Amino acid sequence: MEAAAQFLCVSLNPAIDKRARATKLGLGAVNRVHDVVPEPGGKAAHVALALRALGEAPLWIGFVGGPSGEALVAGLHAEGIRTQRVDVQAPTRVNLAILDETGAVTEILEPGGAISEAELSLFLAACNNAFAAASRDAYVIFSGSLPPNVPQDIYAQLICAGRAAGCETLLDTSATPLALGLASRPDVTKPNREEAEFLTGKSIVDVNDAKWAVQEILARGAGSVALSLGRDGLLWRANSAESVRVARVPAIEARSAVGSGDATLAGLAHAAARGLSPDEAARFAAACGAANCLAASPGKINQRDVRDLMKATAVEVLF
Repeated sequence: MEAAAQFLCVSLNPAIDKRARATKLGLGAVNRVHDVVPEPGGKAAHVALALRALGEAPLWIGFVGGPSGEALVAGLHAEGIRTQRVDVQAPTRVNLAILDETGAVTEILEPGGAISEAELSLFLAACNNAFAAASRDAYVIFSGSLPPNVPQDIYAQLICAGRAAGCETLLDTSATPLALGLASRPDVTKPNREEAEFLTGKSIVDVNDAKWAVQEILARGAGSVALSLGRDGLLWRANSAESVRVARVPAIEARSAVGSGDATLAGLAHAAARGLSPDEAARFAAACGAANCLAASPGKINQRDVRDLMKATAVEVLF
């Protein structure tokens, strides 16, 4: 029997995400919230949660500090997600997302605690060991921001290590870490509109702008590119020999879009492991991102929602 694909979700800046509700949010005013729910957070945790919801058994690798870090690990374990922890002195950050009655989401994100050189060395060793232990059909997913004191080229280093171990590598970050990471030639890169604009230095107003940006990002080193434009669709180019496709999901009444990019990335990894065609990979990833908008919390997508949304998702070949 063919071995199941392995998925490693690497988290350099994990968090506990507190989701709260408010009747109305006002700047400079006293705001009272209710229904405060703490959950595993950080982009890599959301990817792991989405993969788990799709029936996979991901391994989360990340820094863990203080009581908040213990709560993060406990939350992942409660969802059936395996963890490889690297203990640090700084407590794991706590983020706050406030949903008001209009449906707007206000996020307050902590920067994360500083990481020492010794702690970073332990993290790199843990990653290298995990890459080496994984089978050659493993998918290593690097996603999220960086905490203080971590070098901006850390994703570039880790991508090289993952590729050297024979793993497929996927990257979802922003700004300088994204630009530097591309030079290490990740197999998949998933920028959103703002991240693609940063990379290319040009505004993305329409699908033609987005198509040009995809080609530019491929030229910078990415093996394939998934450019998320939110409601305007998901552009996907599986490799330089394939056409650019755009997958569009019909409008839905969303609870929250937080974590939708992470669910999209999980969908791309799952699609690659299952050998889906470029058309089906675009359709599946877009459906996962939309299903996240219907989920009770980031990453906890429902397979039935994914199937229903796939049926309604149109894929167009742009060229």
